[in-house]
Amino acid sequence: MASRQVLNVFDGMPASDGAGVSLLRVVGTPMLDFVDPFLMLDEFRNDDPSGYVAGFPDHPHRGFETVSYMKQGKMRHRDSAGNEGLISDGGVQWMTAGRGVIHSEMPEQSAGTLWGYQLWVNLPASQKMVPPRYQDIDKAEIPLIEADGLSVKIIAGTWNDQPGRCETTWPVSFFDVTMAPGKNFAHEVTDGHNLLIYVYEGSVSVGGTQIDAHQIGVCSNEGNLSMDAGYAGGGVLVLAGQPIGEPVAKMGPFVMNTREELMQAAADFRAGRF
Repeated sequence: MASRQVLNVFDGMPASDGAGVSLLRVVGTPMLDFVDPFLMLDEFRNDDPSGYVAGFPDHPHRGFETVSYMKQGKMRHRDSAGNEGLISDGGVQWMTAGRGVIHSEMPEQSAGTLWGYQLWVNLPASQKMVPPRYQDIDKAEIPLIEADGLSVKIIAGTWNDQPGRCETTWPVSFFDVTMAPGKNFAHEVTDGHNLLIYVYEGSVSVGGTQIDAHQIGVCSNEGNLSMDAGYAGGGVLVLAGQPIGEPVAKMGPFVMNTREELMQAAADFRAGRF
């Protein structure tokens, strides 16, 4: 089968969120609003506590899922459904906001590096009002395949016949791939599924197009993925997902299908119904 090509490459955009956490917004920018079903991707990576220590205090969500993946550091999750968990080096939390939840994510450190990602995954209309769900997954539970200059962490989806640990509401894949210089990573992607390649270190080439650190490549949606690392190797997040194909209405922490549904979400939040 033919390999996928890169349609566009975008730079991440410096931004701030929560109570002033400095981050790099990769998806959800004026240049790249969203790629169905992925609504947002942020990278926060800071050695200076003043850039992260205020964290992400209580805030609401409705209509989608938030995925928090820590590469380094510790973050405490609490939510209005009674869930609490500590995400530490290599851990993941997969939260289905569904009909509504209020949560906080606060650093549990005042020194050292905090490095992680938050991904927003949309839900179809039929799933937007499901009860909230929380998955707290430790690093040791996430499959890791290391061979021939590759290290593949399978957070969601399946690679090399190995399923990931996270249970997804909608069909998506999420891999963290580290590649030695000159090595190749191949993956069978379902035709029609959208594919994103975010490079956090080094550089890679997909279909002859180079993607450098802090850039994201949006790929064609037919064929499989063949990705080659550059001379310095590469650290990459690979995201693939089935498009939902429904209208997307966004207002801050709410993602629904219509403006009227957004207004109802805001009214429900103000009335304490989350």
